[in-house]
Amino acid sequence: MPDTVRVAIIGCGGIARGHVDRLLAVPGVEIAALVEPAAGNLDKIKAHNPAVANAPSFADYRDALDKVELDAVQINSPHNVHHEQIMASLERGLHVLTEKPMVCTTEHAVDVLKKQKKSGKVVSISYQRHTQGVFQYVKSAIQAGRLGEVQYVCAFQGQDWLRGTRGAWRQVKEISCGGQLNDSGSHLIDIILYATGLKAAEVFGFIENFDAEVDINSATSIKFRNGALGTISIVGNCPRFYEDITVAGDEGVFMIRNGELRWDNRREISRIDDFRYGSTSADQNFIAAIRGTEEPLAPPLCGLRTIELTEAIWKSAESGKPVAVKEQAV
Repeated sequence: MPDTVRVAIIGCGGIARGHVDRLLAVPGVEIAALVEPAAGNLDKIKAHNPAVANAPSFADYRDALDKVELDAVQINSPHNVHHEQIMASLERGLHVLTEKPMVCTTEHAVDVLKKQKKSGKVVSISYQRHTQGVFQYVKSAIQAGRLGEVQYVCAFQGQDWLRGTRGAWRQVKEISCGGQLNDSGSHLIDIILYATGLKAAEVFGFIENFDAEVDINSATSIKFRNGALGTISIVGNCPRFYEDITVAGDEGVFMIRNGELRWDNRREISRIDDFRYGSTSADQNFIAAIRGTEEPLAPPLCGLRTIELTEAIWKSAESGKPVAVKEQAV
């Protein structure tokens, strides 16, 4: 249980500032290196949090791994390099917290799980919904049988993603490996699987790219292995962010509207206040997992199951046919 956890931040764009703030809020965490090829991003993160102003800076993550004594890395790089950077960090004996998606292919996800098991190090994904009380409550309630048998899931996520990411790497398929499905949509797909415990069996997906080379809007029908049905709508051409998840069972319905939870048991509709698992952020949970005081709330298996389902949706939309979701054994 190390007194000080020395973390390298790999990728210092806008999202990294929040990670730095949350990591440094945990006692005994040191930002020991910053990795970023764009000098402007380094200047911004140092100005944002003066505590990292004197941290060694590198353009190449491999130089940081070679030259700085580290315990862990936190990865915010473009999606297409996550696999390489995770594998290299585990090879050096470092714990890893990565932004979503963990990786962009099922094959790469299996690589990560095998490497993580061999190394014994913590690998976690920044799926912040895992630390939010509303989803912890739903997950626990479903496991306890309060909903009965889960029979249907309806999920919608809207975001002004098409306009907000235009001209950026997120709309370059070679770098992002996919569009809204692989970006904010990754959170939605993950939390459905995580909170309900359902396993996807088959999908039929439709995708609209508009004038982009990656998916923007998508509509997917899902059949789960327990016989439940579901729909996932991820809309990247929406005026603002909105998320709506409904989970129906034979004993009632959970309705999550922009993070607010209601429960309908046929007699009444009531609002349920959330509770906390312990850590309130993926960063805090990551450090706690390294120190052995919590389990990783978003382990790499979540990344594998998410990309398995995402790839099946892409394949279905491309072929115009239903596609089976093959669950990899690891």
